[in-house]
Amino acid sequence: MSDGYQQARERRGALERLIDKIPGFRGYQDRELRRDVDRMQRQHLADQVEALKTIVRARTRAYADRGRLEDLTLFDRLDRRLDGLSQSLRFADYGYSGLFDVVKILEDELEKLYRFDLSMVDELAQLANDVAAIPLPSEEATTATPDPLRKALERTLERLSMVEEKWASRGEVISKLVHSSAQG
Repeated sequence: MSDGYQQARERRGALERLIDKIPGFRGYQDRELRRDVDRMQRQHLADQVEALKTIVRARTRAYADRGRLEDLTLFDRLDRRLDGLSQSLRFADYGYSGLFDVVKILEDELEKLYRFDLSMVDELAQLANDVAAIPLPSEEATTATPDPLRKALERTLERLSMVEEKWASRGEVISKLVHSSAQG
């Protein structure tokens, strides 16, 4: 029974999986609703980034309280970049406005955008794993041994770069969808 259930869940489209990630959402019905959903999705993603900032700031305080001020530079860089991503997600132009105003977008093309948005949820989950892996300060850490903190922060910053680049490419995805729909 559980195998059939799992297979059915795996066959769901990207839209259905995306809907599962947006609290309170029941369906795409018209242009305004799609714009609202776009805003809700971006807000949801921005809220996830804000939660990561809270974790990073708690870790930062823990290191500052231990007097490890040399470690704060990378924490500050991570915090600022998370803030930038959050703002970019929250205040981006409505991604669907061009899709709905001029050109009729087919379901297959919308599915591509839904898959992109769903992949952003997955990317943020991976980023959350990296943030969670940033160790708390310990008294055992010395300058004689490699510092796992620096490695964890650098790994998190690398992941964040990938997420930022992916989000920046969303406009290109939308432009391609509009262009291909206008041609068809």
